[in-house]
Amino acid sequence: MVYGALDIGGTKIAGALVDPEGRLVARAQRPTPAHEPAEALMGAVTAVLDELSAHPAWASLDRVGIACAGPVDTAAGTVSPVNIAGWRAFPLVERVRAHPRMPAGIRPALVGDAVAMTAAEHWLGAARGVDNALCMVVSTGVGGGLVLGGRLHTGPSGNAGHIGHISVDLDGEPCPCGGRGCVEGLASGTAIAARALAAGWTPPPGTAATAAAVADAARAGDATARAAYDRAAQALAAGIAATITLVELDVVVVGGGVAQAGDTLFAPLRRWLGAYAVLGFARDVPVVPAELALDAGLIGAAAAAAHAGPRPVPHAPAS
Repeated sequence: MVYGALDIGGTKIAGALVDPEGRLVARAQRPTPAHEPAEALMGAVTAVLDELSAHPAWASLDRVGIACAGPVDTAAGTVSPVNIAGWRAFPLVERVRAHPRMPAGIRPALVGDAVAMTAAEHWLGAARGVDNALCMVVSTGVGGGLVLGGRLHTGPSGNAGHIGHISVDLDGEPCPCGGRGCVEGLASGTAIAARALAAGWTPPPGTAATAAAVADAARAGDATARAAYDRAAQALAAGIAATITLVELDVVVVGGGVAQAGDTLFAPLRRWLGAYAVLGFARDVPVVPAELALDAGLIGAAAAAAHAGPRPVPHAPAS
């Protein structure tokens, strides 16, 4: 038995066949034509499915999971990724289901990309064996997902745990989501680089102004770069503390490109969390790095499929 997995983001569309232990049996990938019309985007997905379905293990396909940049609507099976303009309420589940080599009876399980990361970390990573967890992706945006009572908690539309759009600054800057002072606007990699530049930091010649470059400067002792990470950590801590207080958690897992800064992010994050999570049941919740950086979206899509319930048995046609 294998699970099919798709991981669709703004730069790549990846697919895999994954065994029940979380090992990738086969993998395929195409660039995301993010600025092309809807059918060109679907063509890239189809090309990935074509390649996977030519692998011998496809004959053992049992379920399929799709991780996609959001927002997603799991009930409707549609996606409207902010960073893929050609898809708005696009019926991705039905289009994948309609692939000519898709076995009868399979309805793909759809999850947001951060929820997929959460499923992967709960299955094989830093949240393994934990009943209640928040898993976060801190990158060009900030997303998250929840495990509650030992199960992935996605909410009715599949967007539960989207911590990036908790407001932590009531008078903060407007966010593209329509809110104000959101965690994402203060703590994403984009926000870290912008804050450092506005405060007078400049990247080394020939180096792009990225959060990674700011982290390098912070490690080298640049006070402005350190302050940019400190502010991001404060915003993250406020959102995390609110989530811990609301649902009670055993662990918080932080992944994504910004988390690669290591203690440049985690040290101030843990310090600020101590200032915000002060109630007894919320205090001292561990904050740890994600363990599954490589192919976490694919592993998470497979995990979501695995926990979506048994595949319906197709009815025989009436005679």
